Amino acid sequence: MLGSENSRREGQKSVKVIKRLLPYYKPYRKTLVLDLMCAALTTLCELVLPLIVRRITNAATEGTEPLTTRLILTMGIMYIFLRIVDTLASYYMATVGHIMGTKIETDLRLDLFSHLQKLSFSYFNDTKVGVLMSRITSDLFDVTEFAHHCPEEFFIAGVKIIGSFAILCTVNIPLTLIIFALLPPMVFIMFRLNRRMKDGHRESRKKAGELNADIEDSLLGIHVVKSFAAEKREIDRFQKGNKAFYKVKAQVYKYMGSFHSMSRLCDGLMYIVTVMVGAFFIKGDHINAADLVAYLLYVSTLFASVRTILQFAEQFYRGITGVERFCEIVDTEPDIKDTKGAQDIGEVRGEIRFENVSFSYEEKGKTVLSNFNLHIKKGENLAIVGPSGAGKTTLCALIPRFYEPQTGKILIDGKDISAVTMSSLRKSIGIVEQDVYLFSGTIRENIAYSKPDASDEEIENAARLAGAYEFINEFPDKMNTYVGERGVKLSGGQKQRISIARVFLKNPPVLILDEATSALDNESERLVRESLARLAEGRTTLTIAHRLTTIKNADRIIVLTDEGITEEGSHTELIAKDGMYAQMYKLYSTD
Repeated sequence: MLGSENSRREGQKSVKVIKRLLPYYKPYRKTLVLDLMCAALTTLCELVLPLIVRRITNAATEGTEPLTTRLILTMGIMYIFLRIVDTLASYYMATVGHIMGTKIETDLRLDLFSHLQKLSFSYFNDTKVGVLMSRITSDLFDVTEFAHHCPEEFFIAGVKIIGSFAILCTVNIPLTLIIFALLPPMVFIMFRLNRRMKDGHRESRKKAGELNADIEDSLLGIHVVKSFAAEKREIDRFQKGNKAFYKVKAQVYKYMGSFHSMSRLCDGLMYIVTVMVGAFFIKGDHINAADLVAYLLYVSTLFASVRTILQFAEQFYRGITGVERFCEIVDTEPDIKDTKGAQDIGEVRGEIRFENVSFSYEEKGKTVLSNFNLHIKKGENLAIVGPSGAGKTTLCALIPRFYEPQTGKILIDGKDISAVTMSSLRKSIGIVEQDVYLFSGTIRENIAYSKPDASDEEIENAARLAGAYEFINEFPDKMNTYVGERGVKLSGGQKQRISIARVFLKNPPVLILDEATSALDNESERLVRESLARLAEGRTTLTIAHRLTTIKNADRIIVLTDEGITEEGSHTELIAKDGMYAQMYKLYSTD
C-alpha cells in the first residue's frame, strides 16, 4: 500500500512538473506538430514491413506461381519509397526537433537567470553560487532531450502499440491477446526499477551542485589557499565531495544495470512465448507460417517500442529532475519587490528620512535597528561611525531597498521608497564599497557598466574625475586593458578608482561610501580620498568610516551603537564632548 501510494504521489508530481513545462512549447507548437507528424510517418514505415514480409511469405508458401516478379518489385519499391520518407522524417526529428528542445532549454535558462536577478540579497546569502550555476547549466541540459523526446517517444509508442494490436487482431485474436497480456507485468517490473533511478538522479544533481560550489569556492580563494599552504587540505575536501558524488552515480548505474538486464530477460521471454504459442497454433491450423513470421516481427517492433519508452524513463527522470530544480528557484518569491502601483521616483534632490525604522536579520534573530529616526538634508555629507555590528552597513543597505525594514518607513524627498520602483530608486543612488567587484572584461566596459550607452568622452571624463585616467593610459591597451577575473590584474587602489569612475559616470544624487578606503595603503588611500571628495561634491553622501581621519570634514558625524545614535555633531564638536567618538578617534587615528 505504501509503495503504491508513493508511486501515485510521484506520478502526480511528474504530471504537475510536465504541466509547468507545457507553456514553453507554445511558441514552437508548429514545429512540435510537424515533429509528431514525422514521428507518425517513421512509425508507419516500421508497421508496414511485417505486412510486406507476410505477403511475400504467403505467396512463397503457396507455390512459385503466386510469387511473381511484379509482386516482388512492387513490394520492394513500396518499401524503398517508405524508407525514403522515413529518412526525411527522421532527419527532421533529429535536427529541427532537437533544435526545438534547445530553444525551450534556452527559454528556461533565460527565465531562471532573470528570476535570480529579482531575488533579494537574503536568498544569495543562504545559497551557494556553485549550486545555482549547476542548476542554470547542467540541470537544464537534460531538459533539451526531455523537451524534444518526451512527446515524441510517447506518441510513437502509442501509435506502435495501438497499430500493432489492431493489425495483429486481424490475423489472430487469441494469439494477439496472449502476447499483449504479457506486456503489463513486464512493463510494471521495468517501471519499478526505473522509479528508483529518479531519486538517484535527483541526488546526483544535488551532489554535482555541491561539488561545483566547492570547486568555485576553492578556485576563487586560490590566493588564500596558497598563502596558507593549504593545497593538501583543499584536495582532501574536494576528494570528500568527489567520493560522495561517485557513490551516488555508482548507485544510479546499478539501477541502470538492473533495468537493462531485466529488459533483455523480458525481451527473450516475449520471443520464446510467441514462438511456442505460435507453433501450437500452427499445429492446430489456426495460423500459418507467414502469420507467425509477421507476429515475430511485430513482437520485435512492439517490444522495441516498450523498451525505448522504458529506457527513455531514465532520460525522462533526468529531465523531470531538471525541471523540478528549475521550478524550485522560479517558485521562490523575492523578499523585496515593487508594490502594486509603484511609481518612478522622478528627479531626486537627496533629502532622506528614517522614521521609526526597525530591522533584524531573520537568520540571526537579532534586532539591528529599533525605532530608528534620522534626517539627512539635501546635499549633506553625513559620516556614520561605531563598533562592528551596530548596523552601519545595514542602515545604508536599507536606502536602496537591498533589505526591507520590518516596521517604519524611509523617505527620499518625502516619498516612501516602498512606493517607488526599485529600478528608479537604485538608479538615483551610487555605492562605492570596500570590496570592489570588477567584471571580467576591459576597463572601458567596467566603467561603462553604470551607463552602457556612454560615449568615449564621457567614460574618459569619469576616469579623470576619479583620478584613474593617468594610470589607465600607462597600460599598453589603455581603456581596452583586460582586468582579469574580479579585476585581479589591478591593484586595490586602481580597482577602487575604476569603481569610483563607474559612479561618476552614473552621476547619482545620493552617494553611499561603505568603508571605501579601509583596505588601501596610505598612498592609494590618499588618491582615492581625493577622488571621493570630488565625487561627493553637490550630492547627499553617507560615509561609513573605519579610519576616522577620513571623515573630519564631514558636515555631520553620527555614532551608531546597539542603542541607536548615541552622539552626533561635527568632528570638532564631538572631540570637544570627549565621548565615544573622541575615544575612538584617539584609538584609530594615525595623525
